[in-house]
Amino acid sequence: MATKNPVPPPIAPPEVGATLQRIRLAQGLTLEDLSRAAGVSKSMLSQIEREKANPTIAVAWRLANALGIGIDELLAGEQRAGEAIQLVEPHETPTLPGTHSGYVLRILGPMDLAGKFEWYELTLAPGGALRSQPHDPGTAEHLSVLSGNLEVEVEGERKKLRTGASARYAADKAHAVVNNGKTEAKALLVVIHR
Repeated sequence: MATKNPVPPPIAPPEVGATLQRIRLAQGLTLEDLSRAAGVSKSMLSQIEREKANPTIAVAWRLANALGIGIDELLAGEQRAGEAIQLVEPHETPTLPGTHSGYVLRILGPMDLAGKFEWYELTLAPGGALRSQPHDPGTAEHLSVLSGNLEVEVEGERKKLRTGASARYAADKAHAVVNNGKTEAKALLVVIHR
């Protein structure tokens, strides 16, 4: 008499909501920001993040594109491990285009450090600005200008930076990085959460 093969237990679906929320917060986006960028309603995003709803493939694709990540990263949840060197190609680097504000922010740091230690490549068009609300208490930013000239503003105080200069400032207050020059400027931005 032939025995039946046991049916393997069902594989649990990925925790898309937790991954979505982790990446969204790491990128400093509100639900409203992501809703606008992805064309998905704020209430739907909230339901997905609370694991009350599962996104369709089309919605997951729009969310991944808006976050500048691959859909596989959104669905996988955890980062791939095991390789001694993990290579991230330029097209795989998550990018936040602040088109309306004249900036592009490339996320250089790994997502598992988000909320602790983050680093970015910031490109500002002439007249562009990256304006931020206060981050968590104790958060600090370190900005190093690679090319062009920038200005850092923290609660009304302003400092001008030329190529090669760095600024360190409290990011738990309203702050901004502004390009008042006539040429594009590029900088490395490091955020340290305490």
